[in-house]
Amino acid sequence: MTATTAPTRPDLREHRDHRTAVAKVAVVAHQRKTLDGGLRELRELLASQGFDKPLWYEVPKSRKAPKRARQALKAGADLVFVWGGDGMVQRCADALAGSSAAMAIVPAGTANLLASNLGVPTDLAEAVDIGLYGHRQRLDLGKVNGEHFAVMAGAGFDGRMIRDADRSLKEKAGRLAYVWTGMKQLGESAVPTKVRVDGSDWFEGKASCVLFGNVGTITGGIRAFPDAEPDDGWLEVGVATAEGAMQWARTLGKMIAGRAETSPFVRTTRARKVRVRFRTPMTYELDGGARTRTRQLKVGVVARAITVCVPTRPAMSR
Repeated sequence: MTATTAPTRPDLREHRDHRTAVAKVAVVAHQRKTLDGGLRELRELLASQGFDKPLWYEVPKSRKAPKRARQALKAGADLVFVWGGDGMVQRCADALAGSSAAMAIVPAGTANLLASNLGVPTDLAEAVDIGLYGHRQRLDLGKVNGEHFAVMAGAGFDGRMIRDADRSLKEKAGRLAYVWTGMKQLGESAVPTKVRVDGSDWFEGKASCVLFGNVGTITGGIRAFPDAEPDDGWLEVGVATAEGAMQWARTLGKMIAGRAETSPFVRTTRARKVRVRFRTPMTYELDGGARTRTRQLKVGVVARAITVCVPTRPAMSR
């Protein structure tokens, strides 16, 4: 059967950026995620631009993605399209960090915070256009306990909220799943916490959440770190001491308004290296994916760790 989708699209090469030169394309795709015409349309769009035999890897869950991303690098890929949400992007970014290959995001997941922060649209043809012919920008990544993240990482309230967001609920309700599970966490107590920032003691006391941001907008579309830039060599750091529904309502209201630093229950700074110790083990998360419980976090920024394809006029340009 003759494909009909690709010929209706404009010739993406009309928008070629002279800085982009692609030799071998790879696709690492989450099988359960979808966007527009799905993976079939992605194949057709790539074929219409001369990439009819890309390296192609599909995975049933995001934690299977790093192995495939490393296989793509070993096979000589210099451009890797990542199909999925922030969890999928985080797993692939962790594998691609430090390489010369570029990562192109196809935002097909429930949460696409990195894509939205960078201005990558939820339109398949436009995302492919950006991947093949857009601007290449070297961006920072954060690193927590040896694993890279691109958007945010956190422990406490944030980690529990993401851990308890049921997969089926996330698929049905999207970001509302995090709101629902977050409401159930409001009764949890803060725990004694120590935070060292770039070698100096910065916080000691009870904390209900410790958050690290590489970009400004985090879970739920909250602009938690208004001054964050993903290419400035810094991580934003926040500690929340709010407990109970009333204090959290006040805190979240400030965060939604982009004025988290004015809350009496929030303390913020920026850093290159952070060490966190909890008296009791806490669940932590990276880019929306829950990890194990731990008593300590070793956090740092890896400057210019990865090349990402962004619109020709990057949303975060200064």
